Amino acid sequence: MASYLAYPEYSLDGFPALWKQKRLRFALKMNPSKNEINLEDSDLVSFVPMDAIGEYGGIRLNEEKELSEIGSGYTYFCDDDVVVAKITPCFENGKGALAKGLKNKTAFGTTELYVMRAVREQFEPQFLFYLTISDLFRKIGESEMYGAGGQKRVPENFIKDFRAALPSMEEQKTISRFLDFKTAQIDTLIAKKKVLLDKLAEKRTALISHAVTKGLDPSVAMKDSGVAWLGEVPTHWTIMRARYASTFVTSGSRGWAEYYSDSGSIFLRITNVSRDSVDLLLHDIQRVLPPESSEGERTATQSGDVLVSITADLGSVAVIPDGFENAYVSQHLALVRPNGDRIFGRWMAYQFFSASGQAQLTGSGYGGTKIQLGLGDVKDVWLALPPTDEQEEICTWIGAEVDKLKRQSDAIHDVILRLREYRSALITNAVTGKIDVRGFEIPPTVKEVA
Repeated sequence: MASYLAYPEYSLDGFPALWKQKRLRFALKMNPSKNEINLEDSDLVSFVPMDAIGEYGGIRLNEEKELSEIGSGYTYFCDDDVVVAKITPCFENGKGALAKGLKNKTAFGTTELYVMRAVREQFEPQFLFYLTISDLFRKIGESEMYGAGGQKRVPENFIKDFRAALPSMEEQKTISRFLDFKTAQIDTLIAKKKVLLDKLAEKRTALISHAVTKGLDPSVAMKDSGVAWLGEVPTHWTIMRARYASTFVTSGSRGWAEYYSDSGSIFLRITNVSRDSVDLLLHDIQRVLPPESSEGERTATQSGDVLVSITADLGSVAVIPDGFENAYVSQHLALVRPNGDRIFGRWMAYQFFSASGQAQLTGSGYGGTKIQLGLGDVKDVWLALPPTDEQEEICTWIGAEVDKLKRQSDAIHDVILRLREYRSALITNAVTGKIDVRGFEIPPTVKEVA
């Protein structure tokens, strides 16, 4: 923040000397009553589930209900209220927003929201919103969460007792305009970077899809595969369903949660497979002390096995690498053991990962979309099989090309991370007075465009 000036004088608490320190309970109203609603039962209002609340701002307003349809258990708020998620991990992830554009200026949402209404003589709503997504507010709130595991929540008294330093109303508006302008610039840059990521992902899928259905030799003779999703394939390739290219296809058994442990065997779940790669995701590995039963042994993995998600994120795929033998899989994953005489595990994984495989697995190739897969759906996927030496050659080529794309993608992710960190630091420094933006004005060229 070296490009911004500091205030000329600060208090011993580190806030600008002229800002007034105050606990939030004296500057806002928490969770206003539904009794203030002045609407007919037939009037429409916005309905806001948790997934409609953005991280660090924004509410998706695509769902409306008649007031009479809203049950008593939902959280009420209206335009210009600030909502903050109270439960983990939503609070830590910055879920919260300033409500704008609600149907009939009224909304009902998840019970896992706190509603904060600014006292207008003391708080500018947009300034309050920026305060609630600042690192200062979120980090202190995170430290005061109570409860166990995924049910930890921020106590309401944390918000009421949070000590904020408030500049004048005019200065709050100036800071809010500054942050509106700067965060919009940063968000625009992030959006452009995400477009690049999408293009790289499309390029990766297209590259893999072409290689596993056409091969690497553009001059090779082709034949009609007889399968719409595969199209033409090299004449020396064979076509068969996954059931005939596998020694077996099964899924994990239920009840593994009671065997969770900090040590023991690796237990693979949906979080370990993705649609971005055929490599296992290793950032969230669970371990189990498996029971001594045939049911556990039935789904013990071998290197080269292929995993396919069948209940969520349908079509996510991973291949078991060397060193992950005798891991176990959850009931939400299909475990496919390729017939090593006909097909390599990585080749099968790339086939499932390709546009053809995804269309067959998810149902998009049939004009619909499945919400769950049976083992029969996995077994029935059509595969294109070159000789095993050619499979190995093509897999090596795909691996090298995907690595190049991954390096580009990782570099873009790093830029996005730095932009988000800068955005967060800018907000925190502005609402706590670490930088003085009182002289800020939106550039004339930007005003003209707006």
